[in-house]
Amino acid sequence: MTQKTVTNSQITEVRPTDPAASDDVIRVIGLHKHYDRVAAVQGVDFSVRRGEVFGLIGPDGAGKTTTFHILGGVMEATAGDVQVLGQPPRDARLKIGYLTQQFSLYLDLSIDENLRYVGGLRQVPDRQFSERREKYLRLMNLEKFGDRLAGELSGGMKQKLALCCALVSQPQVLLLDEPTTGVDPVSRREFWDVLAALSSEEGVTIVVATPYLDEAERCNRVALMYDGQIQQIGTPAELRNSLGLHRLEVHTPQLQAAEQVLTTLSESDAIVDVQTFGDRLDVLVSDPQTGESQVRELFRQNHLQADTIELAEPTLENVFVTRLRQQGSAPEFFEFPRSRGGNRNVTTGSSSDFAIYSHNLNRSFGSFRAVKNVNVEVRYGEIFGLLGANGAGKTTTIKMLCGLLPISSGDISLGGERGNLRSSELRRRIGYMSQKFTLYDDLTILQNLEFYSGVYGVPRRLRREKIDWVIATCGLDGRETMLTGQLPGGWKQRVAFGASVMHEPDILFLDEPTSGVDPLARRQFWKLINDFARNGTAVLVTTHYLEEAEQCNRMSFMVAGEIVTEGSPSQIKASQPGQLIEVVIDQTQAASNLLKQQMESWRVSIFADRLHIVLDDPDRDIPIVRSLLKSANLTIHSLRPIPFSLEDAFIGVVQRLAQSATPEEP
Repeated sequence: MTQKTVTNSQITEVRPTDPAASDDVIRVIGLHKHYDRVAAVQGVDFSVRRGEVFGLIGPDGAGKTTTFHILGGVMEATAGDVQVLGQPPRDARLKIGYLTQQFSLYLDLSIDENLRYVGGLRQVPDRQFSERREKYLRLMNLEKFGDRLAGELSGGMKQKLALCCALVSQPQVLLLDEPTTGVDPVSRREFWDVLAALSSEEGVTIVVATPYLDEAERCNRVALMYDGQIQQIGTPAELRNSLGLHRLEVHTPQLQAAEQVLTTLSESDAIVDVQTFGDRLDVLVSDPQTGESQVRELFRQNHLQADTIELAEPTLENVFVTRLRQQGSAPEFFEFPRSRGGNRNVTTGSSSDFAIYSHNLNRSFGSFRAVKNVNVEVRYGEIFGLLGANGAGKTTTIKMLCGLLPISSGDISLGGERGNLRSSELRRRIGYMSQKFTLYDDLTILQNLEFYSGVYGVPRRLRREKIDWVIATCGLDGRETMLTGQLPGGWKQRVAFGASVMHEPDILFLDEPTSGVDPLARRQFWKLINDFARNGTAVLVTTHYLEEAEQCNRMSFMVAGEIVTEGSPSQIKASQPGQLIEVVIDQTQAASNLLKQQMESWRVSIFADRLHIVLDDPDRDIPIVRSLLKSANLTIHSLRPIPFSLEDAFIGVVQRLAQSATPEEP
């Protein structure tokens, strides 16, 4: 990956004209917050208007959570003027709903009991509580589960309950600090559709922090925060346009060689950035024609094959990463200190030739079949994604594949071993980062790494070098004696990943490794994962973040314990029936409500000032959509086909299967 220097003159702050002060529900001027000598927030200015969904994005440690604490009235500013609903935040607290990163649900209480407790705490009268309970549980599709314990809910249902608890006092302002971390794509989309309805229909002002930049596309405006300061504010479209760059999707069967050529041989300003995905390269260029010509010429000179080169819009992640690199914050990449050469070099053949293999794998818990006839084949040097909603059976499958959970029936081969998957010899060849990887919070970072280097059998003479690599890669030099429990979640994930690979595994299982990790650190994660794969490691990864699943060479979608589709990212997107249509329209919520009366609700989703609509027969359906919207006096500003994202494909597959199946509880 390479990044050309972009001069400061190219950093353009996008600041639309501020609305009238009376329309500003939140006003922040010159906000500072210091912790002793550490300046967490340094001179922040922004305003949020009534009914707006305002996104606050930035890397770990940018000052987002500190800003939320001050807006929520739970922390005082060191300096500056902060007004919420025309009052200091502490005085407006009863009108503010605040969903923190570590939201507190009482897991041994039911949904209703959690709501009653919060209603009493916020002094909600009984009659209003009953009305709001019914309203918000129905909005979240939780009305049938009032007596279910919170501890028995899926991750998505817990987040919806937490939002209900924040809404039961009917706040005018809603603060959401990374509300969908760890939530599957279907639940995330439903969650954001609820937020759109709250903002447009009830006038709730929403400020949300998220590490998922596809979610930031749903905000009316977005502020990019770094090092305690806001660097840029604008609508998603304005931020993308302000970048002044274009994105080329380059498909080639020679990804590694092509990346090296574009990174090391390009001396032209036409190519700004190169990023590898599972079956393509994304190349940022200053001019699309010049950039494509440069790519083709470099490919020709180096005898590389370019199957297709397609022009696409830059993403918000491109904006985020480019701006932070301009601030000098890109993490340095450190080569892993290998003590041996690459791993296996196996391509095809019998089950023993695969690093990870299963045939008709099943697992039952009593009468419940959690995994049903699952087939998995992962070669050495391949990154394979296992994707699915919460409860789909992904973690159960991984635990069986790596020998942590006995199978009910089927056949497994791991690293050529078909018998004892728990043998000490095989365990030394496997790395495993679990969804709830437990670093010991009361040990220092260094003590944790020393412990796991011993568990994984790293030779003593190599431990110091491997530990130093983890600390340097995580950007924790000089802080290795810090208690691990004091680390933010994203940094803890980085240390956990480092601990799982110090012994140079042949096979690596990663269960949601980047949950809660900011986009810049996520890129570093995947560069490391790709580096291990290119040195022969077989990688099986699960993730809820479908944009990063594009990094996988192949993947399977898992629904209700079964594999329902498999292929490369491009193959899966291309296999989707119909067409995704983007409609820019003024009254998005009204348009969404109208269209959802005529088609399945999953086909319509709000992205700030536009709708995304899935149509099976565009030639037939587009005139119908136009007619419906026109009859409701809703003006269409533009209507155009756009490519399916991997998340669109996943949701389409899951929802079509759900329609054809017997309805079940979530």
